[in-house]
Amino acid sequence: MPASARQRCHTVLAGLVTLATAAVVSLAAPAPASAADTWTETGSDRADPLTESQGLASVEVPANSPNRYTGIGTVPLAVSSRGWNHVGDPDASYNGYYIEPYQRDSGGAKMFRVQAPGGAWAEYVHALGPGEALNNSWDAISPDGQWMLSGEWGTMTRLLVFPTPGVNPSTSPSANLPQASTVVLDHAVRDVQGCDFSGPTTLLCSSDDPDGGLFGITKPLLRIDLSAPPGGSADVTGHVTALRQLPLRSSCSGTFEAEGIDFDRRTGILRVIVVSPGFCVLTDSKTYKFSHN
Repeated sequence: MPASARQRCHTVLAGLVTLATAAVVSLAAPAPASAADTWTETGSDRADPLTESQGLASVEVPANSPNRYTGIGTVPLAVSSRGWNHVGDPDASYNGYYIEPYQRDSGGAKMFRVQAPGGAWAEYVHALGPGEALNNSWDAISPDGQWMLSGEWGTMTRLLVFPTPGVNPSTSPSANLPQASTVVLDHAVRDVQGCDFSGPTTLLCSSDDPDGGLFGITKPLLRIDLSAPPGGSADVTGHVTALRQLPLRSSCSGTFEAEGIDFDRRTGILRVIVVSPGFCVLTDSKTYKFSHN
């Protein structure tokens, strides 16, 4: 989420209602591929605007761990006081490392906060590369645990690949976390708020695209099929498919915001947060659940 969007959330939570015109859907826009698989909505839970409005992750280790959520209210004071005032959509490795992406309003770095299975936290800072956007909206850990993907705000044709901080032995909290390689997309994506691996070379992503010009729908659920598992210094390509529009239902009219995403391989359940417009951010924002058909 960019600073402007974050400010909108703060304003609404302060009690001021911000209403915007509904996003216009351009039916004439070309889609890169037809939706070959179907994700059907199966239910929803209310998403708390303070603690569940940015992202979510299912955690496998330790056993019986609850799902994790992020929001404005989950940023520790000791972290925000150093300027890291926005947390995005987190992820967890299959062996229990939990990673939250952080950004600040200015500067030349982004940060990943890592909790090891034993509970200890560590921070890994990445110095921005040439032309890299400041935003740090999400992270997605590869199934083998060694590599972590991240994305930038706006209209992009790439995803960034890093060694997974705390997991990959090449990483250290005392050293810069370097970009290792790139996922080169065959179709532009816009305002991606979260991605999660559903297989070794498949990502499911939530896009907050308000325009609809890229895929013919606003707020799409995307699938990205990689040419190979990410890793090392070799770039891979990603084939982008728009699967469906995310649910946009609220008692208020205005602009919705698609947020984080999680795929739980144990249950096959996909969950996506959609924040409601205006004052209804407080009352009927939802975490929607989907099953694969």
